Amino acid sequence: MAGGGLPYGLQSMLKEGHKHLSGLQEAVLKNVEACKQLSQITRSSMGPNGMNKMVINHLDKLFVTSDASTIINELEVEHPAAKLLVHASKAQEQEIGDGTNFVVSFAGELLGSAEGLLTDGLHPSEVAAGYAKAGAKALEYLEAAVIPGSEKLDVRDKEQIAKRIRGSVTSKQAGYEDILCRLIAAACIEVCPKNPANFNVDNVRVCKIPGSGVHDSTVLHGIVLKRGTEGVIKNVTDAKVAVFVQGVDTSSTETKGTVLIRSAQELESYSRSEEDKLEGIIKGIADAGARVVAAGSSFGEMALHFVEKYNMMAVRIPSKFDLRRFCRATGATALVSLGTPTAEELGFAKKLSCEEIGGTQVVRLEQDAATGAVSTVVLRASTDQLLDDLERAVDDGVNTYKALTRDARTVPGGGAAEMELARKLAELGRKETGLEQYAIAKFAEALEIVPRTIAENSGLNATEAVALLHAAHASGQATAGLDIETGQPRDLSTDGIVDVYSTKWWALKLATDAVATVLRVDQIIMAKQAGGPKPPAGGGGDDD
Repeated sequence: MAGGGLPYGLQSMLKEGHKHLSGLQEAVLKNVEACKQLSQITRSSMGPNGMNKMVINHLDKLFVTSDASTIINELEVEHPAAKLLVHASKAQEQEIGDGTNFVVSFAGELLGSAEGLLTDGLHPSEVAAGYAKAGAKALEYLEAAVIPGSEKLDVRDKEQIAKRIRGSVTSKQAGYEDILCRLIAAACIEVCPKNPANFNVDNVRVCKIPGSGVHDSTVLHGIVLKRGTEGVIKNVTDAKVAVFVQGVDTSSTETKGTVLIRSAQELESYSRSEEDKLEGIIKGIADAGARVVAAGSSFGEMALHFVEKYNMMAVRIPSKFDLRRFCRATGATALVSLGTPTAEELGFAKKLSCEEIGGTQVVRLEQDAATGAVSTVVLRASTDQLLDDLERAVDDGVNTYKALTRDARTVPGGGAAEMELARKLAELGRKETGLEQYAIAKFAEALEIVPRTIAENSGLNATEAVALLHAAHASGQATAGLDIETGQPRDLSTDGIVDVYSTKWWALKLATDAVATVLRVDQIIMAKQAGGPKPPAGGGGDDD
């Protein structure tokens, strides 16, 4: 053949350097294996006694946490199938803010169960269809598992809220849940708008200050900035606030440009005109009634001198996000150019003071209940890693509050809801004819992953604990969950351990969808990666 052996088939169609995997063994089972590995990483972090993971990311930052979404985000998963699970967990994080571990662990377990069915000879699309059917039924049965009366909730009652978010916070920080739930409930209720459905998660901030212990954490209606003030004035009360996006300096005035100066006299009068112009601007701000000047960049020395002269407090807020929140907390409008603000553009601060908390200089803005839409949880703990983990627990609690403002229904905790669904689905599978019955039975088995994992992480005999739960649910105790203290089944909702219905609903839905997507992939085609030759592994020290 002319041309010296042209490539044929797929080789001739795709660019050189591609990879092509197809069929059950190469594509489907490899994908399943990758997803199982990912779920095994997160699974041991589930529940109140979940183990921590130590992850060091590409920037050498250390994370010590049992929060699945943090672990998965920092792992930077490469495998295309495992990435599907990562996307499902991220969707859960965005939708609800909690339950990411359940999504990944349950999806991994479903795929592990599917592996056995595929090797037995079922077609992947039959398994996917069975799972889809079981998933739809599970969502129906979940509706029946809702605790009666749980839809009635006063979203402004601290006691009720602290009880409802307890399950979510306990799974992140067991032992500190009582302190944290009270703080989160107080912080959320303070900034809850007239229509609770409009609650904004971003209005509850966290300020982490190392030192002391968790019991010293507090809630403040207002904002805490980890920095001092610029000038000598450290305290103001009932003050009007002017906020500028850029710095307060001579370069902000309009007189800059190319100026030709012929004599010392002209230089002196130019400098004086510059000074007079700046003083005029700052006097204008003071005359408008402002007693606090906040700026997104630095204060010039001369500008600071005039700010002090007119007895105003100077606060520098370099982060544009913090500046935006400061505006929201005071009701001020951030001005782009340095000039006299109008009465509508000024904000109000009930009390603004510079203090020291545990050796850290902070600026504290305190507002009364009527003004300001931001509250801050000031967290204290001994190490930065513990503070980061506490922040994640607070974040979960705030997200759970948001979910409760939309749908207050709850289901029994401790794996009770999952066991009840498993029991009903196993019954459904036995009634089914056709090949889908095997997939439905496996779906029911996979739901046992929650109580099984909670038992394993608590050091209990998992097989025995799950068997006892099975027996309890078979005898009609639909609300029996696993008590990790004793290993016995009982109704944990009496202790306030409940799961939010919407969290479970979304987690079941997203996990089932992700699994169906993975199972329906039968070929993987990877193009050659872009970029030139890889640098040598020696790291630059190869000359010797």
